Amino acid sequence: MIPFLDLKAQYQQIKPRVDEAIASVVASAQFVLGPEVTRFEDRFAAYCKVSHCRAVNSGTSALHLALLAAGVGPGDEVITVSMTFVATTAAILYSGARPVFVDVDPVTWTMDPALIEAAITPRTKAILPVHLHGLMAEMDPIMAIARRHGLVVIEDAAQAHGAEYRGRRAGSIGDLGCFSFYPGKNLGAYGEAGAIVTDRPDLVHKLSLLRDWGQAAKYDHVLPGYNYRMDGIQGAVLNVKMDYIESWTEARRAIAAHYDRLLAKCEFARPQPPAHSRHVYHVYAIGLSGRDEVLRSLQKSGIGAGIHYPVPVHLQKAYANLGYHAGDFPVTEHLAGTFLSLPIYPELTPENVAEVVTQLERAALVEAV
Repeated sequence: MIPFLDLKAQYQQIKPRVDEAIASVVASAQFVLGPEVTRFEDRFAAYCKVSHCRAVNSGTSALHLALLAAGVGPGDEVITVSMTFVATTAAILYSGARPVFVDVDPVTWTMDPALIEAAITPRTKAILPVHLHGLMAEMDPIMAIARRHGLVVIEDAAQAHGAEYRGRRAGSIGDLGCFSFYPGKNLGAYGEAGAIVTDRPDLVHKLSLLRDWGQAAKYDHVLPGYNYRMDGIQGAVLNVKMDYIESWTEARRAIAAHYDRLLAKCEFARPQPPAHSRHVYHVYAIGLSGRDEVLRSLQKSGIGAGIHYPVPVHLQKAYANLGYHAGDFPVTEHLAGTFLSLPIYPELTPENVAEVVTQLERAALVEAV
């Protein structure tokens, strides 16, 4: 059995330090925010090469607060993509705005900058690109369009901790960057957690207020806010993991390179990161016809493959009222029907990778016959 993800293996590697960090928070009784969270904010801001970080209780909360801090509200429109987890769309709706989708590029699988300007209307307030699977969107043209039209850019970097675009870290290029530390992420907490990073000092104070009931001081609520604070235990766990994030990232990249070599002669669509990007491989996805049968075959063989994502947001029942239909975004829909995510995590061995590829080739051959 080769699981899709093995968090237990990661825990065994860092168990003494994690156990000590958690026990320290329990002993201090600093359970909400507190010094471990503040320390993590400083470290993660430095890691992303930005000036400020505000830790929150989930990646969804990060997106929601970033939109609110940027002034997005009812009547506004936010341009984003449908090839993402539904949280991206949900956060826009939470703010009172309307998501406006554009298709993704068939090579990078991220937002196609060439389609953005046609989607801009007088109601457009922000652009929200999604860094899919660990590869950053083409940020330079996106930023150029945003500045030309006076729009805010919020990066959904939930899958892109440490990813780079022309030497700049995910979250550092747009006005705000949003991260998830869901346990399965490249940098994962032991529960729900998230963060917003920015170089804009005018937004940091508002983010601090919004995540803590709008309080400027205890019982002094200066604006409507939310209970979006990070737990102290999550801050402590993340501080331990910050010491490993780069080595884990390089391990993922080495595993992806091994997959690339073994799959070089196969007729599967594979990630094609531009030379100017650092892909951090939160997901290693390929594209192939007959995907569903291949997936079932792999699972029967003990290979924990998956799909990210099988139904794009614009075709989800929950968002039917947005008015989109099948055929509106052909690249997104094609990818959703062909994507297959292979196991990738730092502890995966070369032998594991070889076994995954062997079973994949066998399953694909059976499906082709």
